[in-house]
Amino acid sequence: MKKTLLGLLMAMCTLTANAQFEAKKIYIDASFSGLGISYSKQEKLRFDIDATAGFFVARNFLLFGRFGLDQKRVVLEKYNQEYSKFLNEITVGVGGRYYIEQNGIYLGLGLEYGHMEDAKHNYDDLYLTPEVGYAFFVNQYLTIQPAVYYNICLNDFSGASKVGLKVGLGFYF
Repeated sequence: MKKTLLGLLMAMCTLTANAQFEAKKIYIDASFSGLGISYSKQEKLRFDIDATAGFFVARNFLLFGRFGLDQKRVVLEKYNQEYSKFLNEITVGVGGRYYIEQNGIYLGLGLEYGHMEDAKHNYDDLYLTPEVGYAFFVNQYLTIQPAVYYNICLNDFSGASKVGLKVGLGFYF
């Protein structure tokens, strides 16, 4: 059993589709992370959906834009008491990725602006978003891309920064 699992793992790590990382290719992705697979001090429950579109400017280098909708239950302080409420956050960002061609692993870095509001307040945050992921090719055009990310909040580092896992479905044209 151990040998079979090890063999499957090694086969997954060596599968690549090198032609998909060429210059002038278009990339579209829809990803989600949800129901508690991220952690931050401020959030208790979270579900988000991101749409990403990008263009390979050179071999293995992708530049992208991202739009996201995030619904989360946050813990806020009011009059020295904590209370929680559901808020919707809209994020818009840009970034880049470098794909390691030999194994499908990619390293990404982005910058995102997030906006939340309730009846009385607006919350605006700026995030630096490093991520590490793997592009597992199902066929020539379709990938499943799990990634680990760390959204570093530049406005409230200790309260709003978050670490998480997301899974994306990517298309390469």
